[in-house]
Amino acid sequence: MVPRGKIQSSYNSRMPEEVLEVKIGALLRKRGLSLAVAESCTGGLVGHRITNVPGSSDYFVGGIVAYSYEAKESLLGVSWDTLEKNGAVSRETVIEMARGARRALMADIGMAVSGIAGPGGGMPGKPVGLTWIGLCVEDFEEAWSYAWEGDRIQNKEYSAEQLLHLLVDYLQGL
Repeated sequence: MVPRGKIQSSYNSRMPEEVLEVKIGALLRKRGLSLAVAESCTGGLVGHRITNVPGSSDYFVGGIVAYSYEAKESLLGVSWDTLEKNGAVSRETVIEMARGARRALMADIGMAVSGIAGPGGGMPGKPVGLTWIGLCVEDFEEAWSYAWEGDRIQNKEYSAEQLLHLLVDYLQGL
């Protein structure tokens, strides 16, 4: 049975400006830049957080959740050779994912995240919690790796949070 009347929400539309998503919105707006994201291990969490901010459509073009190799290749243009040689959780792959999101969604900035959220999936050299985050703009590409030690949900949250921190750092350093 569907309840009638107003749905109550815990969302506070007056978010404090120190919240990362709010900072990102202000910085993107100030610089007239747009953002696209490619997500794998976070499953859309970054896009969710960015769109929690009212008015995010002013700067957020969209996101692509590409979990499988095939989706990374077909939706983001990640080279099959890159995936086979380096795997989905690698510097090379997240740079290609960020580049692909930027190109596919025609944004100024592309960011990407791919990792091993757990509890399974780890292997020698690529443990559970390993995450790569990539950034692509017209004249700059970079990627960073992290090794989280949480459970699956925590690893996803840590990855999304770190991507947002990196974006703020990049935007503040322009």
